[in-house]
Amino acid sequence: QVQLMESGGDLVQPGESLRLSCVASGSMRNIGTMDWYRQVPGKERELVAQIDGGATWYSDSVLGRFTISRDFARDGAKSVVNLEMRNLKADDTALYLCHASGINYYRGRDFWGQGTQVTVSS
Repeated sequence: QVQLMESGGDLVQPGESLRLSCVASGSMRNIGTMDWYRQVPGKERELVAQIDGGATWYSDSVLGRFTISRDFARDGAKSVVNLEMRNLKADDTALYLCHASGINYYRGRDFWGQGTQVTVSS
């Protein structure tokens, strides 16, 4: 199995920065692409950043402000995906969720964390 645990959400003012982390544990060899989504009540879940090996992708709404990165533990048992968020805006307020796509033995499966709340308000 694969477990995802997010952290780092907070209440910040517009223009400030925040770093979210997602610790992935379990069968790392069966995880491919990892992503950060965000969810606002009443709206569709939005993909904001993705990392697949050395390749990254960002939505237009966060391009140039957010940076996604991934680190692996030495023993390969865990992986951490970070989302550096700069110049935060009120529109960035959302529940941020970490997602992983299964590969190999877990091909076709999706793994989600519980989410971490980011609120941007003055």
